[in-house]
Amino acid sequence: MSILTGSANAVKYTLFGFNLIFLITGIILIAVGAGVGAVYTGYELFLAGKFFSIPTFLIVIGAFIIVITFFGCWGALKENYCLVLSFSIMLAIIFILELSAGISGYVLRNDAASLIKTSLESSLKDYNSFNQNPTTALWDDVQRDFNCCGVTNFTDWKTPFENGSLPISCCNIPVGAAGTFSCFNNFTSEIERHTYGCLDGFSSYIASHAVSLGAAGVVIAVLQFFGVIFACYVAREIKIRNGITGFI
Repeated sequence: MSILTGSANAVKYTLFGFNLIFLITGIILIAVGAGVGAVYTGYELFLAGKFFSIPTFLIVIGAFIIVITFFGCWGALKENYCLVLSFSIMLAIIFILELSAGISGYVLRNDAASLIKTSLESSLKDYNSFNQNPTTALWDDVQRDFNCCGVTNFTDWKTPFENGSLPISCCNIPVGAAGTFSCFNNFTSEIERHTYGCLDGFSSYIASHAVSLGAAGVVIAVLQFFGVIFACYVAREIKIRNGITGFI
């Protein structure tokens, strides 16, 4: 038989409903973290470690949320003070961690351009047309996917290619072309050579995914803040009606 009545009883079932929502948010965090992590994995040679730490952090938080919803659901239904109190404390910790992850996502968005620029510039020397390596393949993929050439423009390739040639991925291969095709920096038409550098387009693409990390962390953290309030209220009511003294 329930020991809670009136508004306290309503809040108890509201807390139970919130736990179901928390379960969904945990799944969402795992999905967002895994999705962004998968996108970043394709460009890992050009990305610093912090681009992968935040998605991993969200996945861990999401898994932890799924686990602690047990304490909230069971504690609310059984009106168990210790379980509801434990749920409140763990949810408060999750709130802080999630808010930190969300803020880190927005900070990462602002730092993306400078971090990526450093990686791109340092990797130019590793491009090798004769002995292909992962850096060469990734540069070609980025230049084709984003229709770009070099870091800020095609002149960035002057050092690795002193004869004025460019990676073929810097140029648009004409339709129906057969035989050998070469790409040179003296091409003047946009149809022949990509005009813009890769930094702006590539960093914007990476930063947009960092924003999704930040938004997921902050929005769900705000939702869980109300869950902490509900859980604390229910724990307090259970404690009063059971005549429990002290913190536990």
